[in-house]
Amino acid sequence: MRAITLNLNGIRSASSKGAMHWLQAQDADLICLQEVRAAGHQFPLELSLLDSHQTHWHFSERPGYSGVGLLSRKKPKKVTLGMSSVFDAEGRLVRADFKDFSAVSVYVPSGSSGPQRHALKRQFLDEFLIYLKTLVQEGRELLVCGDINIAHKPIDLKNWRSNQKNSGFLPEEREWLDRVLELGYVDTFRHLVGPEAAHYSWWSARGKARENNVGWRLDYHFTTPGLAQVAKNPSIYHEQFFSDHAPVMIDYTISL
Repeated sequence: MRAITLNLNGIRSASSKGAMHWLQAQDADLICLQEVRAAGHQFPLELSLLDSHQTHWHFSERPGYSGVGLLSRKKPKKVTLGMSSVFDAEGRLVRADFKDFSAVSVYVPSGSSGPQRHALKRQFLDEFLIYLKTLVQEGRELLVCGDINIAHKPIDLKNWRSNQKNSGFLPEEREWLDRVLELGYVDTFRHLVGPEAAHYSWWSARGKARENNVGWRLDYHFTTPGLAQVAKNPSIYHEQFFSDHAPVMIDYTISL
């Protein structure tokens, strides 16, 4: 099973840059998308390139904002939108259950626009941690993909020293990721590439951040240990730019 996660920063914008054609060419079994920023009737025609997949969307009630999708080659037994939270109105999470495996596409709010938004991010993280614990307790194999909007370790962003007081690399956010791993999840990309390999999946639009590879690793595959043991071929695709994020891909030796 090939799984891809990608923050689109707008499905219409990303499609105009070739994202749907690229996703079709990857022949992925599972595609997790974030920041769709459109409703179904606004989707680009190019989305039809992925008609071989079952498509499941959780749209934001606010037009042109947030929204996530989960596309799978096999039809899920069950699909759940949201996590019974006030944040469900923002279209932050979609879950698909297969026979012995569940997949989640999630978009954690950014807290970089100011203290009020960061406080909302903290609230989301608190609720999401409880949700992740509940998932583990179900005893299923799990893959949680998405834009977490946190860099975990100094290796996960270029300028870590100057960002220690900025949302996305605050001590309490990094500790939150520690708690996710303590629940039994594996940061599978980091597990595969090793602790010293610098890889980034997001770059600021300011300056020449992408050109100079001054980035952050904000996009994750969190899995149960069983899936981590059968994971291989981690990669972040850089040859084309579909948004300010790059697709993160991992292959798993399992079937949906």
